[in-house]
Amino acid sequence: MKVILQILESFRFAWNALKSNLLRTILSLLGVTVGIFAIIAVLTFVDSLEKNIKEGLSFIGSGVIYVQKMPWLPEGGGEYKWWEYFRRPAPSFAEYKFLKENLKHIEAMSIWSDRFNLIIKYESNSIGQIRVVGASEGYEQVYEIPVEKGRYLTLDELAAGRNSAVIGFEVAKALFTGGEEPLGKFIKIRNIKFLVVGVIKQEGQGFFGNTTNDFGIIIPYNAYRKWVPTGTGRWNEVQSTIALKGKEEDIGMIELENETRGLLRSKRGVRPTQKDNFALNRPEAIINVISGVFDVVGVAGWIIGGFSILVGGFGIANIMFVSVKERTPIIGLQKSVGAKNYFILFQFLFEAIFLCLIGGLTGLLLVYLITFIPLGNLVVTLSIKNIVLGLGVSTAIGIVSGIIPAAVAARLDPVIAIRAT
Repeated sequence: MKVILQILESFRFAWNALKSNLLRTILSLLGVTVGIFAIIAVLTFVDSLEKNIKEGLSFIGSGVIYVQKMPWLPEGGGEYKWWEYFRRPAPSFAEYKFLKENLKHIEAMSIWSDRFNLIIKYESNSIGQIRVVGASEGYEQVYEIPVEKGRYLTLDELAAGRNSAVIGFEVAKALFTGGEEPLGKFIKIRNIKFLVVGVIKQEGQGFFGNTTNDFGIIIPYNAYRKWVPTGTGRWNEVQSTIALKGKEEDIGMIELENETRGLLRSKRGVRPTQKDNFALNRPEAIINVISGVFDVVGVAGWIIGGFSILVGGFGIANIMFVSVKERTPIIGLQKSVGAKNYFILFQFLFEAIFLCLIGGLTGLLLVYLITFIPLGNLVVTLSIKNIVLGLGVSTAIGIVSGIIPAAVAARLDPVIAIRAT
């Protein structure tokens, strides 16, 4: 109860100090406000941007290993040797079947290829810039395709390469107007008719634009390979990808990656002394690079905000020294009637913390107001973590700035303090 009364009394003293020296207090709190604003604003933008980018990359799946011709990042670090990677053979359907028969640490797998910016037609309606994916069985398990209407491609359709299609929400919306039912209708992809058997649930636009399934169409892999030009006439030259989804118990998919590497090296006849002539790409690699960049930006925000907080801390300390000097007679009276040193210490320390919290809350309020500014696809959110961080930093600055003035006040001699004018 005594502690609560001390806190309330300290708040009263702090509020009186704010009212009596409003301009001085505002100027002193400006440093803390700017510092907290700079730090939390940078961290909020970094967290929001990182979250939006990771959500935007969700279309490449999670917990998935991609067997591809070209690596996403330089192998072994350093320069990206594209001229070496370009000479590698692309993953083939035969390799997909080989892996499917021999892999043991696998939850689901699929081979797929895609083409972008295609025009899809239905009667007099059309929509452009559509991604068409030719996928084998297992694709819906690797990427968890949510079908809202109809069904996904059956095993018979996939194996026989029938002209069936599962279309995205925006594709269905553009082609089938006036409430027309898309199921059972024929759309045209490069003047070839495909029967619509399902519509994918709406996902919304991604951070990188139309990267979601809303603007996509999935057809059987064997149907896709019939009409996609290969350039050389060999299907192996088509840039197909084998996607492997690991089991939950395989932490980090280490076993799946090692097993896949061993099988592919054996299938392609790679000697023990030779490097891999394929790439095992993982989304985690890109996310780690992005996180590393954002960590650097976050450190820069701490440095910029730190200088402002340092100035603000000196300002708060100055206010507290002035406050101690102004209230020295009151301190003497309090100590003469039995007030303990810790009571005086806590009184001024709470006041310093309270003042810093006002500056911190003002900085957080400014950051919160920024979140209402429209920034296109970037959704800025002030997280609870950053709010707690801002309040924690403000409290720490208050303690550091107020501890010395509070200690000076606590050690005052009551007789000398009462006589002070």
